[in-house]
Amino acid sequence: MTTHDFATAAQLVRQRGEDDGTGLVFETRRWSWRMVVAEAELRAELLRSLRQPGPFHVGVLMENTPEYLFLLSGAALAGAVVVGINPTHRGDELAEDIRRTDCQLIVTDPDRIALLAGLDLGLESGRLLVADVESYAQRLDALRPTVPGSTRDDPTPDQLYLLLFTSGSTGGPKAVRMSQGRAARAAARMGFGPDDVIYSAMPLFHGNALSAAVFPAFASGATLVLRRRFSASSFLPDVRASGATFFNTVGRAIAHIVATPPTAHDRDHQLRFVLGPETSAQDKEAFTARFGVPLFEGYGSSENAIVLTPVAGARPGALGRASERDDVAVVDPVTGTERPLATFDDRGRLTNASECIGELVGRRARANFEGYYNNPEAEAERTRNGWYWSGDLAYRDDDGVFFFAGRSGDWLRVDSENFAAAPVERILARFEGVRGVAVYPVPDAATGDQVMVALEFAPGVEFEPGAFRTFLAGQADLGTKWAPRYVRVVQSLPVTATDKVDKRPLRAERWQTDDPVWHRPARSDGFVPLTPEDIALAEQQFAENGRTELLLG
Repeated sequence: MTTHDFATAAQLVRQRGEDDGTGLVFETRRWSWRMVVAEAELRAELLRSLRQPGPFHVGVLMENTPEYLFLLSGAALAGAVVVGINPTHRGDELAEDIRRTDCQLIVTDPDRIALLAGLDLGLESGRLLVADVESYAQRLDALRPTVPGSTRDDPTPDQLYLLLFTSGSTGGPKAVRMSQGRAARAAARMGFGPDDVIYSAMPLFHGNALSAAVFPAFASGATLVLRRRFSASSFLPDVRASGATFFNTVGRAIAHIVATPPTAHDRDHQLRFVLGPETSAQDKEAFTARFGVPLFEGYGSSENAIVLTPVAGARPGALGRASERDDVAVVDPVTGTERPLATFDDRGRLTNASECIGELVGRRARANFEGYYNNPEAEAERTRNGWYWSGDLAYRDDDGVFFFAGRSGDWLRVDSENFAAAPVERILARFEGVRGVAVYPVPDAATGDQVMVALEFAPGVEFEPGAFRTFLAGQADLGTKWAPRYVRVVQSLPVTATDKVDKRPLRAERWQTDDPVWHRPARSDGFVPLTPEDIALAEQQFAENGRTELLLG
């Protein structure tokens, strides 16, 4: 059976049952694939023994540990649905995640049990298990004689296997459905072999780790090196010690890695390539220059409706090309008409952003999206008019390569001109000493928006307003309306659980923050500190123009 022949996640797991090659490495311990499958069979029997009437949904709230992997693979065999619970949620939000996904059982660990204390989880007594404690081990030991091996019937390809919460960067988190068949198909994309070593430090409750590391490891027999959580300082020592040939990441992880001090061993490793969606062009270039490893971005949302394959040698910021069967396009989000292709100057800089940027859609990708669980309104919004609307902004060049331009909430309208945040962010990221950039709209006192930017600098670098003014004047591709009116200097940009920049708190706080904020007064191109008197004057102007509710909202 080849990696393309697996119809279900259960088949993906079971076919490693006689493989004595190294399957899993975690800290100082090792398991062969045969041992991993044996542990999966045991967890499958545990889940079967605890099943109740109703949806067979099992919430897992754990760090990246072998137990998490055994539960994931055991659920595949048992036909259970793993609900990957986001450990960064708290209180009512966390409880709501569990209730609305109809979890009939929760498995957590000693470090996270406190997060659930006192919450209304909708569970009966005894339906909360704590792994890695003596009572849990005893429960497993009692089931060992009953493990049936491969005699059970496998689930069907269309049977639900996972519920994966979206990051929530464009609205509230939604539980994305992943079937047994979709998991099996994801396993075949990466092209690994049994000699590969996959270093996995991204959280297992997120699709990036599963589709780029876990499922491909089962499919190929590659070794999976699992780390409890991501650590930038441990990245290189871990990669060198494990002999890793591949590392997957998402969000700002690469930025954290390149910010660590250089060492004499930066190129003494076995890495062949890295997958790093949403890595900035500067961090991508710095990573490859330092470690000698190509970094590809690619594109694939939790919903799986649009997948873009990385293209070697593409312009900075490229996501990749789409398959013809998906018919991916960039369209006007209001009219649905296709946007013109992007054009670039002789330095490769975008010249027609206002015309070419639109929403990324899949006009034949609806079948790839298996829907949201218990959220028909959000599902209908994503699939209106028979297309899949990604909620991401993009543009495309004449080679069919797509580029990320921000989230659907990243549109700004300044002096009647509409534009997206990402092209502005790429320009501002050139400013010396900047480690992170987030551009977002804040309301103008009269109408529309003003541009605000949050800047995160490297340690020891201070914001110099004069230098920033000079820098802006020298950027030939900075649109006439794109220059920031407000600059906020942050210690670190807010991020989601998967380390993606989260602009929601920035947009909500605007200039009401303890962080230093500079602004450009009217009819000036210089930046001065924003004072309480400036804010009071702005609020007065908002009131005079009838925009007080917008300002305070």
